[in-house]
This record gives sequence, C-alpha cells and structure tokens, in this order.
Amino acid sequence: MAVEEEGLRVFQSVKIKIGEAKNIPPYPGPNKMRDCYCTVNLDQEEVFRTKIIEKSLCPFYGEDFSCEIPRNFLHLSFYIFDRDVFRRDSSIGKVAVKKEDLQKYHGKDTWFQLQPVSADSEVQGKVHLELRLSEVITDSGVVCHKLATRVSECQGLPIVNGQCDPYAAVCLMGPSRSDAKKTKVKRKTNNPQFDEVFYFEINRPLSYTKRQFDVEEEDVDKLAIRVDLWNGSNLKFGDEFLGGVRVPLKVLGQAGVHDAWYFLQPRENGNKSVKADELGSLRLNIVYTEDHVFPSERYSPLTDLLLQSAHVEPVSASAAHILGEVCREKQEAAVPLVRLFLHYGKIVPFVSAIANAEINRTQDPNTIFRGNSLTSKCIDETMKLAGMHYLQVTLKPIIDEICTEHKPCEIDPVKLKESENLETNRENLRQYVDRIFNVITTSGVRCPTVMCDIFFSLRESAATRFQVDQDVRYTAVSSFIFLRFFAPAILSPNLFQLRPHHPDPCTSRTLTLISKTIQTLGSLAKSKSANFKESYMAAFYDYFNEQKYADSVKNFLDLISSSGRWDQKSIETPIMLKEGFMIKRAQGRNRFGMKNFKKRWFRLTNHEFTYHKTKGNSKGEGALCRIPIENILAVERLEEESFKMKNMFQVIQPERALYIQANNCVEARDWIDILTKVSQCNRKRLSTYHPSAYLNGHWLCCKQSIDSAPGCTPCTGGLPANIQLDIDGDRETERIFSLFSTYMSKLVKMQEACGSKSVYDGPEQEEYSTFVIDDPQETYKILKQIVSAVQTLEQQHAQYKRDKFRKTKYGSQEHPIGDKSFQCYIRQQSESSTYSI
Repeated sequence: MAVEEEGLRVFQSVKIKIGEAKNIPPYPGPNKMRDCYCTVNLDQEEVFRTKIIEKSLCPFYGEDFSCEIPRNFLHLSFYIFDRDVFRRDSSIGKVAVKKEDLQKYHGKDTWFQLQPVSADSEVQGKVHLELRLSEVITDSGVVCHKLATRVSECQGLPIVNGQCDPYAAVCLMGPSRSDAKKTKVKRKTNNPQFDEVFYFEINRPLSYTKRQFDVEEEDVDKLAIRVDLWNGSNLKFGDEFLGGVRVPLKVLGQAGVHDAWYFLQPRENGNKSVKADELGSLRLNIVYTEDHVFPSERYSPLTDLLLQSAHVEPVSASAAHILGEVCREKQEAAVPLVRLFLHYGKIVPFVSAIANAEINRTQDPNTIFRGNSLTSKCIDETMKLAGMHYLQVTLKPIIDEICTEHKPCEIDPVKLKESENLETNRENLRQYVDRIFNVITTSGVRCPTVMCDIFFSLRESAATRFQVDQDVRYTAVSSFIFLRFFAPAILSPNLFQLRPHHPDPCTSRTLTLISKTIQTLGSLAKSKSANFKESYMAAFYDYFNEQKYADSVKNFLDLISSSGRWDQKSIETPIMLKEGFMIKRAQGRNRFGMKNFKKRWFRLTNHEFTYHKTKGNSKGEGALCRIPIENILAVERLEEESFKMKNMFQVIQPERALYIQANNCVEARDWIDILTKVSQCNRKRLSTYHPSAYLNGHWLCCKQSIDSAPGCTPCTGGLPANIQLDIDGDRETERIFSLFSTYMSKLVKMQEACGSKSVYDGPEQEEYSTFVIDDPQETYKILKQIVSAVQTLEQQHAQYKRDKFRKTKYGSQEHPIGDKSFQCYIRQQSESSTYSI
C-alpha cells in the first residue's frame, strides 16, 4: 500500500532478521530459566511474533520477517516477552529504533541493548492544538492578556488492555502557577474529537520584545502550555498516561496565534535508569527501504530500454545485463529485473537470452549454472515468485506432518541419542524421503507454465551446446528445480512460506537430511556416493540406488521442460496425469449423427487427451477419440444455459469443441485446471472463445450464425491463477533506477572499458576485467542511453524534493511537530537549497 503524495507514491518496506538475545535477566525463582519470544512492532502495533524459545536466557530465534509498511510510523520496535507456567506474558525489555535512524543500521548485524518497558514510555499518537493570545483591559484599566487554548482532536492514541477512554488535561506552566483544566472523557475511541477551549488569564503584560514590556527573558521561557492525554478506563489502578506535549508560549510570536499538530511524547523522567547489560541485548539485521514512485510516463525511456534487453545482440550489451554487471551482488539486480519482466510478461525471452549466453561461455557441461550468475539468480527469483503456490500444494502437507510428528531420523552414529535405534531412524528417514520424492516427481503437471517455458529453453540450449553429453538436458533443469527450488524449501520451509517459523533443532536436522538426499536423487550425478562427505549419508543412499528413481526423475524433468513443441519420441513412456468417468456430448463428426450425451472414461497424459467406452480400455487401446495436446486451443467453462446442465466445460479444438460434464464443481475445476496447464504452452492457443454452445444455427452467447466465427469473450487461461502476481511495474523501474544511480561510477568505468577495448582491440586492462563486454560499440551505445535516462530521473527527483520543501508545512497533520525524521529532512533540504543557490 502506497502513501499518496502529489504526483508521487511512496512505498515503505522492511526486511528483518531476528538473530538472538543474550544475557536476559534470570527468572526470580529456583528455575531461573525463561520461555521467551520476540515481537516486531510498528510503534506499538504488533505485526510479527517469533516462536517461543523455552528454558533459555540466551534464546536463538533465527527468524526472518518482511512486510510492506502501509502507514507512517515513528519507531520500529522489538519487544522481548517471557511466558510463565500460567501462560501469562510479561515484558522484559524492548528495542525502539527511530525511523530516521534506520539507515544507520541498514543491512548490518547489530547488537541493541534492551531498554525497560514502562507505561510512561509507551506513547503514540498526535494532538491538534490552537493557541491564541489577546489583550484584555480590566475594570481597573490594567492591560492583561488572555490565552485561549483549543484542544481540537487526537489521532492514533494507544489502546491499553483493549480500551481507550481518553481525556486531555491542559495546564499553563510558569513561575508560581500551574492552572489545570480537563476535557470531557470520550468513550471507546483512540481518535477522540474534543473541540474544547480553555482560557488562562495572565495578570501582567506579556510580550517577547523588551522595547514594549519590561519582562525578563528567563521568565518568558518558563511559560508554556502543557497538554497530557490520559486513559480514564482503568478504575482499578487509576488513570493511565498516554502521552503529552509541552508548547512554549514564545511560539506565538508577534501575531499571537499558533495552530499546529504535535506528536505526543513520553514523560521526561518516565524511564528509570538501567545499567548496561542489565536487561540483555538483541541481535538484529534491519533493511528499510523507501521507494518514491513517479507516474508511468516518467519511467518510459528506462522501462523501454530494459524491456528490449532480450532482443539486443549480444545480450551482454543490454540494459538489464549491464545492471547485473555493475551491481555489487547479482541478487540486487535480479529481484527488480525479474519482477519487472514478469509484470510485462517478458520474463521467458529475457531469461532464455541470458541463459543461452552463459551456456555458450561454459566449457564443461559438469559446471553448467554452478556459479551465482545473473542467470541463476534471475531463475531463482522467478521460481520463488511464480512457484510459491506450486511449492505449497506440493510440499506443505508432508512438511507439516514432519514438523508435527517429531519422529527421530538421526542416522549419524555420533549424534544418536541413547534411547534411539539407528535402524528405526533410518527407516523413518527413508519413508519421509520416499514420500517427498514421490510428491515431487508426480507434481509436474502443477509446475507453473512460466517455469516450464524457462526449463524448456535451458534444456534446448544445453543440448545444443553439449551434443555429446546426453544427460546435460536433464542436469541443466535439475540444477534448478531440485538444487535451488525443492531442496532449499525442504531445508528452510519458513523462508518459502511453508511454515510460520523456523523448525525446532530436531526437526531442522531431519529436514536437512531429507534435503540432502532429495538433492542427490534429483541431481542424476553419475557417482552418487561421491556427493556425500559423510560416510553415514553415503551408506544411507544405498537404499535408493535403483534405476527406478533415475527414471522417475527423468520423466518428471521431461514433463516440466516440455513447451508444446516436444518431440514425443524423446519421452518414451506417456505420463498419466488424470483419469475418471465424465459425460460428454457427441461432437457430430457425422452430418446426420445424433448429438447426445454419453458416459465415458477420460484419460489425460502429457501426450494426449482420450476417452474410452469403459474403464478397462484405458491402457491406450480402443480409444473412441484421441486429442493430441497440441490440438487443445483452450479449455473453458460452458454456461449452464447452453444445455441446462451444471458443471460443464469445453475443450476447444481447431475444428470443433468437445463439451463435457463433470460429476461435481470441484472435479470440473480440477479437470479445467489440469487441461489448461498441460495445453498452455501451445503457441496456437486462442485469445477469445464462446462461453455458450453453437445450437440451432447460431452461437447462444453472441448470436453469430457462422460456427467458425471468432470468440466473443477473452480466454481465462493466460497465466495460471497461482502466478498472477501483484507487481507494480513503475515501482520496479524506480528500484532499478536507484541501483543505476547508486552505481553510476561503475557505469562510467564500464564506458571507459568499452573505449579501452575498442581502441586497443586487445586484452582488457586489469581494472576493467570484471565486466563482460562482447561488443564494445553496442555496449557503449546502451550505456549512454542508460546514463541519460538515469540523469533525467535524478533531476526530476531533485526538483520534486525542492517543490515539496517549499510547499510542506511543519506542524501540519501529515508532518506534526516532534517528527524527528521530518526535521532531519527539512534540515537536509534547507542545506541543499542553500548550496544550490
């Protein structure tokens, strides 16, 4: 969710690694150990909670959390809580990092001292105040002043124990006086509308210029309005302090009027002094980012340049590849690039182009995609985005079961507990590995189309480059789907949204052993035992040293790397995907044939869709109809009004449509999903279809009389629903612009490298050897366009900041007084404006 500003959207996001706590004070009892967990809070709003680490004063969490931040905030806070035997939670300490300080800790492992948690320090919200000073002449002719203080409203007050019944206490503070007044209590709201005015008489002339009045300056400095907010709902323990603000009267100036919003502050002496290490410390790694996104037209030059990357020859000269060259880490470039290309539906040609270039540079087929290149990082990110749902439906049930059962699976004799039996543990582990292997190798039909298309490209490129090696078409794909997709998800299910938290140590060890074995089973390496450094793992792998595992892996890889243009001879055995009884309508092959409905046994493989008269003829013999997968142009639901029948769908072929009725709505959805998935790679797929049948000489939906008339409704089977990603293309281009801007010096250095290589036409100088430059002239041309587009955007950002600085009012509702981050911004802009002048 973006914070909207004039002509610009601001996105805030945070990634946090919660490491460990140490030196937590012991529990005041004989046990002394604590059961602690950590929460992440925006101000006081909890947004994440770790698992409970039992019986420890140095709990290790090792948990990751990331989120989009949908609102403004002052602090990113972390609380350590202890849960006692009665399941009551008590706070031990907190870390509160001010928003303006987050960049100081960006991406660094940092130990923070825990600070005490007290009601006086737990403050949030803001208040709107109006002050007006007017002259009053008394009956005796003395000129006095009357101060009118309006408490208009508050927003975002803290809710204490589920309630908030706030009121405001207003007092004029000064020498020998403390006049206090209160508003009415507003029930059950943390956004109270008070709109009450309080008057304070000042018995002597008041001014801030010594020429008019003889008033000592130090006396004036002591005059202030104090407004405190209280929660009046706690009858048992008394009213609770919610926050306050002190406004010195000198803000009135000569006009005598002041109108502003203020952030509420804690009491000045609210925190007790605590010695260092008394509450312990917490290790955190925080990455906070803000993206300031302009309207789309501002990004068009850079976006167009990036999207052309797949078609630039050579691809190493393209804008996207250049980004990967200049970034410190390839992952920095891969994340926004993949999201941008996915958003515009161009990820497959881009990844295919950079993968083909990398394969052509690879000399040994055994080292294919071994490094952390831009290609491998982009494919990793694509799989993580497009394949998240695929992972969940494939692995989550069995991972949940493993984490719940806690079966012992340790097979290292050195780590074996006295109560455990090695053979029993091996059998437990073997069963888990077998089950996970089976769910993976039978899940090919659910693999997202975009992943299948990329795998097809990898397979073709590798097979063309290394024609002698018959297995390279498999290893090129397995190095990603097993090594970088399934194995990491099994190892760390919390990072792939398969589990809410990191597993306990015992389960984590089980998942590690499973992950190692699955990775080796999927690798199709010629020497399996050599993959294991540990002798106990090599011995365990002997259980699986059978040809059937290799065959299952190859069949699976064949299926997920097929792209509608497969050579059927390359897949000797058809893979059965789904079968069952359904009712179909005759297709009317004979001119005078009856178009009635009959029950048939349907069978779907990766080769064809067939139906048979009985279940017994489902081995491939005696099929009444065969529809090759490449002939399926679309699979869509059929409107009930067509035949007054529920749960109907249509399989559209070049000459006709096959109308089918499933037994129920769930089965209909499953058949539609799987048929759509299998046929989506067909390059002849339709973009439109008829949602109703062709009956009585016309289409019921659009009334066209020609049976071959183009469809009247867009097809729904573009991308599978599980990869319809919520991606903001402009935001990703803004991130790419920020990276180019950050690494501008490297862009300039790369331009120099192009000149050097072009002029001397010899080996690159050592300082330029880190860049891949296949065509210096083309690379230089693209670099020049990148620099121009980035500089234009930099000027637009700078102009926006200058305009905002001129328009923004400190003390407005959006930027209340007391916002330290905004004060820092004002100071920076003031300095930059002065410098530019």
